[in-house]
Amino acid sequence: MWEGRGWDLSPARRICKVGGIWWQGEQGVVFARYGHTWREQRRFSVSTLRNFGMGKKSLEQWVTQEASYLCAAFADQAGRPFSPNALLNKAVSNVIASLTFGRRFEYNDPRFLKLLDLMEDILKEESGFLPQVLNAIPMLLHIPGLVAKVFPGQRAFMAQLDELVAEHRMTRDPAQPPRDLTDAFLDEVQKAKRNPESSFNDDNLRLVVTDLFFAGMVTTSTTLAWALLLMILHPDVQREPSQGSGRVQQEIDKVIGQARRPEMGDQARMPFTMAVVHEVQRFGDIVPLGVPHMTSRDIEVQGFLIPKGTTLIPNLSSVLKDETIWKKPFRFHPEHFLDAQGRFVKQEAFMPFSAGRRSCLGEPLARMELFLFFTCLLQRFSFSVPAGQPRPSDHGCFGSLVTPSPYQLCAEPR
Repeated sequence: MWEGRGWDLSPARRICKVGGIWWQGEQGVVFARYGHTWREQRRFSVSTLRNFGMGKKSLEQWVTQEASYLCAAFADQAGRPFSPNALLNKAVSNVIASLTFGRRFEYNDPRFLKLLDLMEDILKEESGFLPQVLNAIPMLLHIPGLVAKVFPGQRAFMAQLDELVAEHRMTRDPAQPPRDLTDAFLDEVQKAKRNPESSFNDDNLRLVVTDLFFAGMVTTSTTLAWALLLMILHPDVQREPSQGSGRVQQEIDKVIGQARRPEMGDQARMPFTMAVVHEVQRFGDIVPLGVPHMTSRDIEVQGFLIPKGTTLIPNLSSVLKDETIWKKPFRFHPEHFLDAQGRFVKQEAFMPFSAGRRSCLGEPLARMELFLFFTCLLQRFSFSVPAGQPRPSDHGCFGSLVTPSPYQLCAEPR
């Protein structure tokens, strides 16, 4: 997720130009280096997201409502082969939009489609050869005009965000409670006008919203794309089993049925489904190197001295695919998360959201989305490889994230 953002690894600083802003490691919340700004923005982001429902019933209802729109869009495919990626992106983006902008977009909204297209462009930009050169030689970022040529999607995406923020400024009523995270940030900007130490400013607003939008949308939608791919590759996991019990759809039918929507409270009675969702995250391993961390003090590890201020890249794959912990580390095997009695067990080595102070601040939201979207889709549809098409690969494509190889599926109503 950090490629192409201009990390200068030696002094642990990030230098890049986004939308005309020279960004030197002190801005945003996901990628900013550890310090006053990062602490202030992470504290604000976590508390504000919680205020607007993260981990609460109110947001759960929003997610299940969005899941119904997603299911309707799948049903519109009428059983024909299609790639689910674009629809998954739209559904997950709408959940983030509800928190950051207080609204959802229709799936055919031109501005929404443009935002998603630009996000895809940015991911492609960050996976290219030139961004890797700029990461290795960040001084090149100071060449006039170079960044605009390498990252045109970033500038265009920021322009779209500026329009949404401008609308908030015009419609914001200071006498009323904030409608969303953007309103709450604008309120903090007003309070901080006479405080030069504050990180609440217009430039940082753009970067915080961008960080949350990207981190919240891309990772969850990519994980759901892995989930559906693995369901068509492992129909024995998806559908009713030939022996025993506990397959996903059988468990959904037993615990939830077809008459109501899934709820987070159902997790306790759905150990196999929980095991599948966790195994999708482990097997997909979509952010193998996490985001950069930095040592806060000198420390010695296995005889090596790591000085204070050193940027560290955590190798999450070394844990998620550890052969000494997982029975079948390189295969999709939901039983990794089940004990001998079929009860769900969360393994200590399961850390797709990273760990420590820089662990994913949206983990509660991501876990909610993964369970609710996945169970809603499997409640309504059976997924299969389209007739006449070869079996898709379960090998990922490495870029900004590890994504599934392109594939199509058929969604047959149950």
